[in-house]
Amino acid sequence: MSQQLAYVIITPYSLYKSRTGGILSRLITRTGLDLVDMRMFAPSSELVKEYAETIVSAHDTQDRKIQELLKEYVLQNLSPDPKTGLRRRCMMLLFRGDEAVRKVRSVVGNLSPDRRSGETIRDTYSDLITDDAGNVRYFEPAVLAAPNAEEAGRKLKLWAKYSDADGGVLENVINYAPGEKGERTLVLIKPDNFRFPTGRPGNVIDFFSRTGLYIVGAKVLPMSTAQAMEFYGPVREFLRAKLKGGVSEKAKEVLEKEFGFKISADDQKALGEILGPIQGDSQFDNIVRFMSGHAPGEIPQTDWAKPGTEKCIALVYEGVNAVSKIRDVLGPTDPSKAPPGSIRREFGSTIMVNAAHASDSAENAQREFGIVKPGENNFKQFVAESLGA
Repeated sequence: MSQQLAYVIITPYSLYKSRTGGILSRLITRTGLDLVDMRMFAPSSELVKEYAETIVSAHDTQDRKIQELLKEYVLQNLSPDPKTGLRRRCMMLLFRGDEAVRKVRSVVGNLSPDRRSGETIRDTYSDLITDDAGNVRYFEPAVLAAPNAEEAGRKLKLWAKYSDADGGVLENVINYAPGEKGERTLVLIKPDNFRFPTGRPGNVIDFFSRTGLYIVGAKVLPMSTAQAMEFYGPVREFLRAKLKGGVSEKAKEVLEKEFGFKISADDQKALGEILGPIQGDSQFDNIVRFMSGHAPGEIPQTDWAKPGTEKCIALVYEGVNAVSKIRDVLGPTDPSKAPPGSIRREFGSTIMVNAAHASDSAENAQREFGIVKPGENNFKQFVAESLGA
C-alpha cells in the first residue's frame, strides 16, 4: 500500500491555549504514523481565502452546515487580526504512512453538538455550542484536517504554495506590552523521545507550555553527523579537560592492581594529560551518535552531511526572558539533580539521555539556529516528492 501524506493544522486558539502537546501526543500514539515535519504558519489573507474556498466539498461526509461553519471559522480566525494587524500563528503537522489520511481523520474526529465521549481530539478540545433553537453560539474546531486523500492532496499543495512566504520562523506575530522585549531560544526534543510511538514529545511540549512563551518555529530534524558535531563542538574541549582527573585516577587504580607497583602523583597527572582527551573524544562521539545515529568514524566523511537516522523536534520559543524561563522548566543537565516537576527529572535518565536541549543564552541560541535551520522549508519538499506539487 502506498505511503500517504496527511496533515493536521493546529488552530491559533489551540496554540494560544497550549493544547499543542496534547494534540500531538494523541496523533503520534493513536495513528502509529511517522511524524515527518512540523511548520509554523502565519497565514496571509490570500492563503486564508484560498483555503476557505476548499473547505466546503461534496467529498466530505461531514454535514454541510458543519462545513459552512468551518469555512466561516477559517475566514475569521486564521486571517490577520483586524485590530492589531498581526498575523495569527498556526502549526502544520505532516504525517506519513499507510492510509495516513484515514488514520489521522479518525483520531481528529468530526464535529457535533451531541458528542458524548472524549475519544477523539475534537471530542476533547473542540466546542460547538448551540442554543435551544439550534443556533450556534460558540464554535472552535481545535484542529483542521482533510476528510480524504483527494482533499488532503489538494489542500497540501495549496499550503505548500504559500509555505515560503507565510511559513517558517515567524516574525512580528507577538503583541508585546509597552516596555516588554521579546527574546528567542531554541529547544530540541531529543531522540530518546522517539524510540517508538509515544506521547513523550507532546508531554515535553506540555511542560514547556508552563513558561507562557510562544512557539514561532517548528521543524522535525533528522540531525546529520556534521550538524551534531558542530552543534556540540563547544562541549568537546570541555570534556577533554574535565575528564582528565577521573580517568587518571581510574587508570592509576587499574595499573597498580594489574602490575603491582605504585604510581606517583606526577605520573598520575601525566596519565590524565594523555587519557583525558581520548576519553573526552570518546564521550563526544557518543553524543554525536545519540543525536544523529552515527559517530564520525562510523560512516564515510562524504555522508556526514546527510540526514541522520535519529529524530528530533526543533522548536523556537519567543517571549520575555525566554532563555531563562525555558531552562527553569527543563532543569539541570543531570536528571538525578533536577528538581521535581522539571522535564529532565520526569523524562531524563542520564546526563546524555536527558529528554531535551535548550539554549543557555540568547547568543548561543543564534549560533544554534544557524546550525539546525528551524525555518528550513522541508514541508514543501515532502509535498512535492509525494504529490508532485
